[in-house]
Amino acid sequence: MSGLRALSPLIVFLCLYLVTSIIVNDFYKVPITVAFLVSSCYAIAITHGLPLDERIHQFSKGASNKNVLLMIWIFILAGAFATLAKAIGSIDATVNLTLHILPDNLLLAGIFLAACFISLSIGTSVGTIVALTPVAVGLADKTGIALPYMVAIVVGGSLFGDNLSFISDTTIAATKTQGCDMKDKFRVNSMIVVPAAVVVLAIYIWQGMGVHELTLTPDIDWIKVIPYLVVLGTAIAGVNVFLVLTMGIIVAGIIGISTYSIDVFDCFAAMSTGIISMGELIIITLLAGGMLELIRYNGGINYIIKGLTRKVSGKRGAELSVGALVSIANVCTANNTIAILTTGPIAKDIATRFKLDPRKTASILDTFSCFVQGIIPYGAQLLMAAGLAGISPISIVGNLYYPFTMGIFALLAILFRYPRRYS
Repeated sequence: MSGLRALSPLIVFLCLYLVTSIIVNDFYKVPITVAFLVSSCYAIAITHGLPLDERIHQFSKGASNKNVLLMIWIFILAGAFATLAKAIGSIDATVNLTLHILPDNLLLAGIFLAACFISLSIGTSVGTIVALTPVAVGLADKTGIALPYMVAIVVGGSLFGDNLSFISDTTIAATKTQGCDMKDKFRVNSMIVVPAAVVVLAIYIWQGMGVHELTLTPDIDWIKVIPYLVVLGTAIAGVNVFLVLTMGIIVAGIIGISTYSIDVFDCFAAMSTGIISMGELIIITLLAGGMLELIRYNGGINYIIKGLTRKVSGKRGAELSVGALVSIANVCTANNTIAILTTGPIAKDIATRFKLDPRKTASILDTFSCFVQGIIPYGAQLLMAAGLAGISPISIVGNLYYPFTMGIFALLAILFRYPRRYS
């Protein structure tokens, strides 16, 4: 099958969902679930050489990929915890505490720094988004800040740590495929993205000058802050995200019952409501996993790799091809770790051929994959944030200051051969 035809399901999805939404200026006109359903059926229809049953089996293979199923488990637990925490008043208590601690004019910068610190500590953007998005939603409600803007601050900060953390799966994948030490990759990578984070932090400080609380902050119900402290503390300590959320649910339930905020059956009802609220995210994740697997099976990824590496010349062109390679692979897989693992060996060959520094190559792989992962509306990060906030993932994209700034700085690092020592 020709490469463009193999990639056409993705084009169908983007045209149906993104382009149509832009044309009609309404991102709720075309539900993302319907866009994925249409493009998934199209992907099955254009797959030749297999009977219909085998095509569906191949689609199901992608939908049941272990990474997809792990993400679904996180969605389920996150939904249960977020709704239960809200039911017992934990989110309101945490929001009030945040408003007490942070001055009005440093609220935006404070949330961004918190997301950066947590994600750097736990090595996952999704875990950070799960922990902070409900708080961001409450802060937006209390201060009158636009909800997509506040959620975007959390998403942006979460990608900072996803890109840099020593325990991030993208860092591990990038360094292993390029054969360099994580501390060396961190050194090079930080030279590229820390300036981007400083620029964005300055923007948030400047924009935060006009932030003022619309109402007086109520007294803090300290005991109800504990579920979030447990979630944040265990996450920063490096505990598995499944255990983090499970412990959060248990602690929230115990506190809710002991303070007579809710009874046992109300706990069960809140958890059920939260799980059901993740239904759309789960459906999207399954459809996206199946569609992207058919794109891979039909040769779409290989087509991209061959096309980008055919006419590479010079070190600058080689680094640009590595960045473009992992970016397009990320668009096609919606998973930055898989994109790095898919293109890493090719990037290693390019680096060897053109004598690129493996530390710089690993940084390019990680940075560009995190940039793309953070802005695609069907990626786990935006889907999770949008689901917890009850908004369209597209509405968040235009407010993502850090991912776009990170991408710009990564591109400039290639064009201007920076850092010079590693270029």
